[in-house]
Amino acid sequence: MRDGHVAVIGLGAMGLPIVRHLRAAGVGVPVYDLDERAMTAAAALGAFAAASGAAAARQAGVVAVFVPTDDDVRAACLAADGVLAGMATGDVLLLCSSVRPETCAAVAARAPAGVEVLDAALTGGVRGAEAGQVNLLVGGDAATLERIRPVLRPWTSAVHHLGPLGAGQIGKTANNLVHWAQICAITEALELARRAGVAVPVLRQALMDGPVDSRTLRELEHMRLTWHAKDLANAAVLAEQVDLALPVAETARTVMLGIGVDDVRRLLTGGPLHPLPSP
Repeated sequence: MRDGHVAVIGLGAMGLPIVRHLRAAGVGVPVYDLDERAMTAAAALGAFAAASGAAAARQAGVVAVFVPTDDDVRAACLAADGVLAGMATGDVLLLCSSVRPETCAAVAARAPAGVEVLDAALTGGVRGAEAGQVNLLVGGDAATLERIRPVLRPWTSAVHHLGPLGAGQIGKTANNLVHWAQICAITEALELARRAGVAVPVLRQALMDGPVDSRTLRELEHMRLTWHAKDLANAAVLAEQVDLALPVAETARTVMLGIGVDDVRRLLTGGPLHPLPSP
């Protein structure tokens, strides 16, 4: 790969910590983001601030995209000065955003000859990125994934090849459905117990020692509870494509509209899940 460098496009809550881990491992990291403050923060870590996605890509053999939405991925990759414009034969594009498989296919269809595209969805959230413990779900050419594993090690705890291009995003959609359904079930169960007279902090600790223990139960107060609408909408689209009803996902879409960070914090410290109505 070109000088062993990894370009990072998108320097938000996921991208910026990954820049830090790559730089700590001695990897050269050209970066690009529309936010100048994010670019400055990355430069402070030793990254090279490029003038565009294409300029960043020209300096790296691997380009990792960490932007939020399908439209953002298309813009970052397919624009005239987007990353594909700066990539050459032998380069690898990692789509690390949570997007639909068809978005990955659309990007791959526009890739220059000899450029490999992998969808590499992340699980583990912001805390995983901060700790360099991301779990990566990958779709695309298996040999390409093996070739670039060395530059994944500084920021991942596990890398799973799930199948052809798009399989990583399918895996991430499945992960997200479990995640949001767990949050709904846990908050509902704790509120039920609270109303029936059991202290939530005491019960939560007891549940952690039993078969329903989970990372979600243990880390609930640290979760930002963002992107549930997008994640569950993606699940609904995929379910329609494969002709499968998802009643749990539909319930979670409704329930999550009424659960916020303050609600969870109040519940876990012994208060009601939702604020009491005004007198």
